[in-house]
Amino acid sequence: MGIFNFFKRKNTDVEDTNKEDLITFVEQDEESLMDAFERAQATFPYFWRELSWEYRRIIPALSIASVKAAFSQDVEGGEPIVEHMWINDIYFDGEAIMGTLINEPNELTNVEVGDQVNIRVSDVEDWLLSDGETVCGGFSIQAIRKLMGAKERKEHDQAWGLAFNEDFSVSLMLFDDAEHDIHPMDQNMEESLSEFLVENPAELANIDEMGNTMLIREAIAGNLVSVKTLLAKGADASVKNNFGKTAEDYAKAYGWDTLAELLHEKTVTVH
Repeated sequence: MGIFNFFKRKNTDVEDTNKEDLITFVEQDEESLMDAFERAQATFPYFWRELSWEYRRIIPALSIASVKAAFSQDVEGGEPIVEHMWINDIYFDGEAIMGTLINEPNELTNVEVGDQVNIRVSDVEDWLLSDGETVCGGFSIQAIRKLMGAKERKEHDQAWGLAFNEDFSVSLMLFDDAEHDIHPMDQNMEESLSEFLVENPAELANIDEMGNTMLIREAIAGNLVSVKTLLAKGADASVKNNFGKTAEDYAKAYGWDTLAELLHEKTVTVH
């Protein structure tokens, strides 16, 4: 919890000595911060793909898996209060990101630490994954690190206990895959998934409370091999969830282009 509070102070606590640093950053490099937010939103699907596999691991691999967003509160006769805070215990159904607030607000009274909150992908300001060695995400963190002096940056990194890329670049994945298409666990679990579906064929048609089938959930997470396996076992690519969306719709929306093409071909063939 402490590392998240450290970063939160650097960005939102206007009562301490970091106020001047924050104002300077916003005035001098607001464009870089906005770019960081946009990149975090655009790459959030990679965060969710990794986390979707983390929830299936017998032994957890991640030490951190969190998302940052802005939370606001209207003030009568004044400017709204806005604080940028982190959430964890993330679940994503393709529409809403649900999680637990892990920062104690400074001024906001409409949320508190431990609250269950829902945000949209368009609300995401940053995301962060780490297995203790590799750090993924941290777009806004790197934007701020870049403006720090060497001493301050060292103290910042020690507070986080993470090895951020020294060239200020941001990694998207814990594994090395230039194509980005297939997660190692997606490949490794192909046989197990196939066997599971043979033994439990009804799972192909089962839906959750959002109307999502297993095929839709795997498409949201960008799991190409799993989608291929589900289709081979008879999953219906034309099924729509409670929002009227298909697996192909989500694959397109979240940039899983190869997967979207596969689902489109399947839908066209069926119809």
